[in-house]
Amino acid sequence: MAFDVGFESAPPLYHEIYKMISSSPAHSRKDLLTKILLKSNLPNDCLSQIWDLISKNQSDLTSHNVFQALALIGWAQQGLEPSTVLFDDISKGLPLPSLGDLSDIKLKPDPTILGLKYSDLIRIDTIQVDIVPEKKGLFLKHVEYQVISKRFASSVYRRYNDFVALYDLLLSRFPYRLIPKLPPKRVVGNGETHFVEDRRKSLRRWLTLIARHPVLSDDPILLYFLTQQGPDIQYKIREVFRRIPDEFTTSDLAASAKDLVPAESHSEFAAIRDQINVITNGVSKIKQISDLMALRSHSYSDDMSELGVQLDYLFTETNSTPASASNGSVVWPQIRQTLGEITARLPQLSQRARQQAASEEETVCDDLATLLAVLHAHGELCVRVERGVADDHQRALSRMLALKKRQIQGVLRGTADAESVAELEQRMLTQESVIASVELRAAYSLHCVHMETQLVHAHLHTLAEALNSLVTTQITAHSQFADVWKQIHPTVLKCLPDKTPFS
Repeated sequence: MAFDVGFESAPPLYHEIYKMISSSPAHSRKDLLTKILLKSNLPNDCLSQIWDLISKNQSDLTSHNVFQALALIGWAQQGLEPSTVLFDDISKGLPLPSLGDLSDIKLKPDPTILGLKYSDLIRIDTIQVDIVPEKKGLFLKHVEYQVISKRFASSVYRRYNDFVALYDLLLSRFPYRLIPKLPPKRVVGNGETHFVEDRRKSLRRWLTLIARHPVLSDDPILLYFLTQQGPDIQYKIREVFRRIPDEFTTSDLAASAKDLVPAESHSEFAAIRDQINVITNGVSKIKQISDLMALRSHSYSDDMSELGVQLDYLFTETNSTPASASNGSVVWPQIRQTLGEITARLPQLSQRARQQAASEEETVCDDLATLLAVLHAHGELCVRVERGVADDHQRALSRMLALKKRQIQGVLRGTADAESVAELEQRMLTQESVIASVELRAAYSLHCVHMETQLVHAHLHTLAEALNSLVTTQITAHSQFADVWKQIHPTVLKCLPDKTPFS
């Protein structure tokens, strides 16, 4: 019996319909095929017969299942009885079923697939955070930031505590999403100017990640923060959104959360966490090296400036050398002249080193800092899921098992009367409802971790960008350094005995 339908003999419609079905979420594919079967207008008993033939012992739909269903529909529409025998001879080809208009069958994107690349994320919004010049006043002064959103074409003024209020609300609203930590309010031992500038950069990175998050970016809380004008936003935003429920409570996917995670979701969670931890450790070390490279570039710039100062000091030394000390030599005057020529070149090295340091900080270090914020946020998310939902579920399950054990023991001992048994049963039903809710929440949290992990992998593109910036910066800088040193070299050679200028 040739019940294995070959691809080569299938009409294009077969492939189009299979592509439509396979593009839908796995848990909804059979429902989608059912809708397509109903388009044939065949009697229900005939459709049931076809369904039994293709779905027996099948947990998921393969291309062969779909092709078989379409062929059976075509033959049934020709008046033939649906049967596997029809596949014994398909030398004349497979029939073309009449399914009418399929445009009303709407495909929903698979909720378990992010479907976004890094290039898609950066197009969501561009955030700019600038420091507003300090206002003079008699009392305590504070730093104010101008926050500009390209997406909303908005410009608002925010204080650090406004960011804190936004962070708290987002963490409460989206406990199972990547919510990076805010930069600290104060860093001990850091200069005021450097601290304010570092915090500005950190706030820009933080808000950019929030504004580009595929879920958080569409939430009213963020819209309010980026567009609401006026002072005291930290109080207003807390008042407006203090009663808003968390994402699980309002999500359309919450009821079907168990269908969104695989059976081995807990072991997968552990594997995901371990993988991200390894990546985090590696990126952290690369970031430390990049920071040190930027510091060395600053030091190199300072060294070249200091070298120029010392050479200039020797060049401008005006005391004449006694003839007895010089022994009639003309070496020192030549060296002084050489020092003057070298001194004129050194500012180029110092300036180029400063440019290199700025490029390393603004591209390499900043990209790595952004990626680290995402990676650390994933680690904190895993901790929240482990300590929160999982513990709640275990406590609820333990209470449920204790109630069942008490009821069984009471029945076996004959000590439980009808009223107490009914009371226990009612309590068990109530507790089962709680457990069901916690199980759904646990499943939903794992689904979110799965989605946020895909988001992390999308952001890993920044590592490639950072490395490209690092390589490009090094090539450009060292090439320019070499050009300046090559210009200096012939001048130095003139001072050496029996040496001619470098050709």
